[in-house]
Amino acid sequence: MLNAKKFLNVVDLVPLVAMDLVMVRGGTEVLLGRRNNRPAQGFWFVPGGRIRKNEPMQEALARVALNELGLNIAALSPSPVHMGAFQHFYDDCFAGDLGVSTHYVVMGNLVHLPGDAVVAVADTQHSALRWWPVNEAMASAEVHRFTKDYLELL
Repeated sequence: MLNAKKFLNVVDLVPLVAMDLVMVRGGTEVLLGRRNNRPAQGFWFVPGGRIRKNEPMQEALARVALNELGLNIAALSPSPVHMGAFQHFYDDCFAGDLGVSTHYVVMGNLVHLPGDAVVAVADTQHSALRWWPVNEAMASAEVHRFTKDYLELL
């Protein structure tokens, strides 16, 4: 694991690769979390996280789901569906507004859950989790535009 100074150098020089979870309940609601951290701090966003060095993508997806939502992805049926690769560009980074931008290449993953599904908060990445009606999320200025890119594909 890199210390903060080395990781800041990485963020400044290269894109990061991440996995996002687009959790749709009953075909009408999407699970969003209000982000505690930069970038996109304060916005409602789909859960997700970076892929670690030498970590297969499916293991990263399982780790993110378990750590952020307490969810065992392997137990889901149907399995998550790859939505495609997306690019997220931010003017700031995890360390603040230091003149270092962040560039993510993100693998979007769609997860369909039954209408009565409950997901527990299991991390410190979000101040709250909430199921949003998809049309309400699309119309809200509090939902980040990169999340809306996923919702447009539903």
